Amino acid sequence: MHKQIRQGWRSGLMTALFGCCAATCFCPSNTNAADKPEPGLAVAFNALDGDNIKATDVTVLPNVWLYVPAGKPPTPFLPAGRFSVEWAGFIASEIRDNYTFQAELNGVLKLEINGAAVLEARARETNTAPSKPVRLNKGTNAFRLYFTSPAEGAAFVRLFWSTREFALEPIALGALTHETTAELQKAGLLRFGRELFVEFRCAKCHSGPAPGVGIPELTMDAPAFEGIGSRRNYHWMARWIADPKSLRATAHMPKLLHTPKAKEDAEAIAAFLASLKSDSTPKDAKEPDAAQIESGRKLFETLHCIACHNTPGSTENDPQKVSFTHIRDKFTAGSLVAFLRKPEEHYAWMRMPNFKLAPDEAAPLAAFLESAADKPGDVSAPGDTAAVERGRKLVQTSGCLNCHALKLENQFKTGSLAELTPDKWKQGCLAEKPNDDSKAPQFNFTVVEREGLRAFAATDRASLTRHVPAEFAERQSRLLRCAECHGKFEGFPPWETLGGKLKPEWMKAFIGGELAYKPRPWIEARMPAFPQYADALATGLTEEQGLPPRTPAEPPIDLEAAKIGRKLVSASGGFFCVSCHAVGGLAAAQVFESNGVNLAYTGARLQKEYYHRWVRNPLRIEPATKMPVYFDAEGRSPLTDYYEGDAGKQIEAIWQYIRLGDKMPPPVEAQ
Repeated sequence: MHKQIRQGWRSGLMTALFGCCAATCFCPSNTNAADKPEPGLAVAFNALDGDNIKATDVTVLPNVWLYVPAGKPPTPFLPAGRFSVEWAGFIASEIRDNYTFQAELNGVLKLEINGAAVLEARARETNTAPSKPVRLNKGTNAFRLYFTSPAEGAAFVRLFWSTREFALEPIALGALTHETTAELQKAGLLRFGRELFVEFRCAKCHSGPAPGVGIPELTMDAPAFEGIGSRRNYHWMARWIADPKSLRATAHMPKLLHTPKAKEDAEAIAAFLASLKSDSTPKDAKEPDAAQIESGRKLFETLHCIACHNTPGSTENDPQKVSFTHIRDKFTAGSLVAFLRKPEEHYAWMRMPNFKLAPDEAAPLAAFLESAADKPGDVSAPGDTAAVERGRKLVQTSGCLNCHALKLENQFKTGSLAELTPDKWKQGCLAEKPNDDSKAPQFNFTVVEREGLRAFAATDRASLTRHVPAEFAERQSRLLRCAECHGKFEGFPPWETLGGKLKPEWMKAFIGGELAYKPRPWIEARMPAFPQYADALATGLTEEQGLPPRTPAEPPIDLEAAKIGRKLVSASGGFFCVSCHAVGGLAAAQVFESNGVNLAYTGARLQKEYYHRWVRNPLRIEPATKMPVYFDAEGRSPLTDYYEGDAGKQIEAIWQYIRLGDKMPPPVEAQ
């Protein structure tokens, strides 16, 4: 049921997202969804002053999941403090059936289905009682849920449903839809403008919040200039500086030079940058042979580089992907290998991840990437000191050092963000038509982009000081194109499930490339590292699903239960989990169709609630999984010798055994 949505709510969010809403609620006209319903629910957040609403923000969220730490804002456009929320839209059922609803809650909740109250609860950091069974019609049913934050502590809610056919679980993403409204479009445009403001590094020139006060993206850097002459070719830098978008349609760097001397100025800046050599200049690589290029091609496919790049030598020309056409012109001889091994070395917020390539991997991959590229320009950097000196002065006075790091005095000044009143957002960078007499950078913003930035300008811009991790995760995972691999390739779990599946501490280490092991070593592909993004992504993915950013401490391990769990995973009187799953250093005994992750990693890796649902009925979560279902719909186990066949208790006993981690004793038969 409801398997169709993997990442659709994100595209639905972007469809709805073209703007801010003064309305406090959403009112679908009837109980039938719109002709073109969008994934997710329309959500209205209200900042409260007593019982009065003092400010409102609206957006689209995938489900009834929310976690707001105490003292933090619920959205970037509302202050911290008490708030209320309303989710509105439609909930679908494939057949007419009775459903029961239940919530994890800290606050006050009221759920309405088709206009009738289904569940009302006030809870403090606990589960509500289950609702009475409610009949959902086949097709769509009007859905509305109200939530008010508690007087103290974190505000959170997670809604679950169940039927006679399946146990309690989060509502399927594919079951929830909403109607797009003008208010949602206005709110989306506002968020779009805020995103553009941080993506295009506007605060680097127009200073806003003090360092450490604003959202993480305000610290985003650009490629460092230190030693850049050893990494980039003069000819390419001159072309890039003159007009970045001529080389990459999605470039964020503006066209800074647009006087009659623009080409000459760009060449002077490139000459200065080319003079900045590092102590360790790469050696010229040997000419690769056909075998090395073929090895690189295979690695390109294995690593799924196509998720972000057009394949070298192909006719593919997706403007949203990075092309390798100019790669030989861009990188100095031998420097591409070093870049592939550590992309973030000179650019911390680089979106190119670190695949931890070995030297004998990076060299063939570089050879393949360069094999179909245009020949590099044969223009050498000017050798005269006058050109270099002129370039140095231009770097100091043109705004380059606002984004790019170099130990050199920055002499470029412009107005602060506070000085930019809304009327000024039609001038300079945001002028309808470029003015060659203006010194303002030319970003070539589209009409919609200018509208978004002006919508953001019309606010108090306090949203730049309000970091909401769930919004960070949605925004950055989209820009990092995470869903281009997750949910599309074997072994890559759907992105939308990760926050409710994995513990944030483990996610941070995994995304950051800090784990010493590979969870699925039988898969050729590998998870690359995004060290600069890891912490905020892990926190945001977790809070997005209504869970705390730090896993709550569990009671001490129940060693007696762990002994039973040890028996339950064994072949002797157990479920024979070790057939497919290794246990520490003990290899899986008899893999038939598919390996399983080493059980020694599971306790540190999985959220406990997810683990229980997965073991109870893995096919409900992943229909293609090879893991069998051992328990019936009533929660009974075929192994009646343990806990009288109580599935919940047996699953918990295995959890206690798994929690031992690298101290897990091997199953009984392995003694």
